[in-house]
Amino acid sequence: MELKSTNFIFSKDQILYKGKVRDVYDVNNKIIMVATDRISAFDHVLNETIPYKGQVLNQLSEFFLKATSDVVPNWLEAMPDPNVSAGKKCNPIRLEMVIRAYLVGHAWRLYKSGERMICGVRMPDGMKEFEKFPKPILTPSFKALEGHDEDISKEEILERKLISAKDYAILEDYTFSLFEKGTQMAQERDLLLVDTKYEFGYYKDEIVLIDEIHTPDSSRYFYSEGYKEKLKNNESPIQLSKEFVREWLMEQGFQGKEGQIIPSLPKEFVELVSERYIELYERMTGKRFARAYSPNIERRIEDNIALYLDSL
Repeated sequence: MELKSTNFIFSKDQILYKGKVRDVYDVNNKIIMVATDRISAFDHVLNETIPYKGQVLNQLSEFFLKATSDVVPNWLEAMPDPNVSAGKKCNPIRLEMVIRAYLVGHAWRLYKSGERMICGVRMPDGMKEFEKFPKPILTPSFKALEGHDEDISKEEILERKLISAKDYAILEDYTFSLFEKGTQMAQERDLLLVDTKYEFGYYKDEIVLIDEIHTPDSSRYFYSEGYKEKLKNNESPIQLSKEFVREWLMEQGFQGKEGQIIPSLPKEFVELVSERYIELYERMTGKRFARAYSPNIERRIEDNIALYLDSL
C-alpha cells in the first residue's frame, strides 16, 4: 500500500505544509516530516506514487545525517516511524546550496546551449557531458515561494542581502565539507557522487543542516565501474538517481513547461523506479532494505507520531 498524502491532526495549533514529496507538521515546537511515496520531476508532482519510496528516502536520509553529524550539526532528533523524521524547528534559509562535481543535468543543458557561466561560476571550455570538473563548483539556487527555483550567484546573494557574508561563508564551508564526506562514502560503495544539494536553517542562531541529504531525490550517483570507458566512448554512465525518471519524461515530451501535460508512468516503470530506490539504499548502507508493509499505512504513521509527541 502506497502513501499518497496525510492530513493528521495532532494539535489545534499545528501547521501543515505539503511539499512536493513530504508532508511537514509544525507541532509542539517540533518539525515532523512525513516522507510520502509521491515523486516529483521538473518541479511537478507526478500522478503515480512509487512503492516504498518514502521509506527509502527517510531511512537513507537518517543514515547520512547520522554519518555527517560530526561534520555539520543537523536538525534530526528522532525517527518515530520508517516514513517519519522529527526534530528541531528551524528557520529555513531560502537557498539551496547545489554543488556539482560533473557536467550533467541542468549544468549540461546550459553548457550545450553555449552558456559557460552558471551562478557566477565559469565552466571550462571543451568539456563533454558527464565529464568531471577540475574541482567541484557551487551553484546555489534561490528557493521561490511558488514556481521554479532560480539560479543565483554568490554576488547576487550578498547584494540582495539574502544572508550575511559571514553566514554565507559558513554555508560554503559546510557544503564543501559535506560533499567531501559524501564523496568518500560513495567511493567506499564503488559509486561516484555526481552532484547534490543541501539546505540549511537557523536554530537558536546556529546554522544547522535541514531536510534530507545524499538521497536519490537530492543527489546523482554514477557507478564507478565502467565510468571512464563509457565517457571515452561518449556513452551515458550508469546512474543511481532520479535522473532516469526525468530522462523518461523528456522522451515523452515533458519538461515541466507551460501547457505540457504530465504523462502517466506505466506500471512496469513504476516498479523499476521503486527497485532503483531500494537498490541505492542497499548499496549505500550495506544493509538489506526491510519493507515496512502495513495494511493501513496512514494509521500506523499517525499512531507512531502520536506516541512520539506524547513522549516529549
